Amino acid sequence: MNKIYHERQSKQLCALHALNNLFQNSSAFSKQDLDTICKELAPNSRIFNPHRSVLGLGCYDVNVIIKALSKKGYDVVWFDKRKDPICLDLDRIFGFILNVPNTPAEGFFAMPLNYIPTQAQIWSSQKHWIAVKKIGQYYYNLDSKLISPDLIGSQESLLQRFKHNSTIEQVEILMVVPKDASENQLYLKEEFRSK
Repeated sequence: MNKIYHERQSKQLCALHALNNLFQNSSAFSKQDLDTICKELAPNSRIFNPHRSVLGLGCYDVNVIIKALSKKGYDVVWFDKRKDPICLDLDRIFGFILNVPNTPAEGFFAMPLNYIPTQAQIWSSQKHWIAVKKIGQYYYNLDSKLISPDLIGSQESLLQRFKHNSTIEQVEILMVVPKDASENQLYLKEEFRSK
């Protein structure tokens, strides 16, 4: 079995943890890297930067994640939840980052398939970033709120979870793909690509 790198939650740095867990490398990105990206995205913001928390403790938005991945040669493609995940060519996808309700539980992706957060839970909290990646022959939920990585299993198990999560309005699934795969829709099986 391959050794799995799994960063645990610290402050509001779930975006940083998701990125490092996705790359399976503690030094893929640092807080300083993400803060620099925030400054690049909003160069005229001196006190309040709209891409992170006011106190500078993290809570980075999707724009920071997209820019960080771009610096490593990857694009982000939002999964259209109206589609069946069976259309995905998982071999062409580097990994996934999910944006989920930040609940007090151990992490949304690890919750039972029938879990649906209440409206109060959704509106009373920030959202949380989670990495999902294939390591060896299996997919893992690398949620930084978990004590250890959660084995999802085979491609079929991953697609089943994505199919369920696609029905939940508050969950967004981002596919992390090489730039050429993004430009040519290679993250989709051939029969599902636009002509």
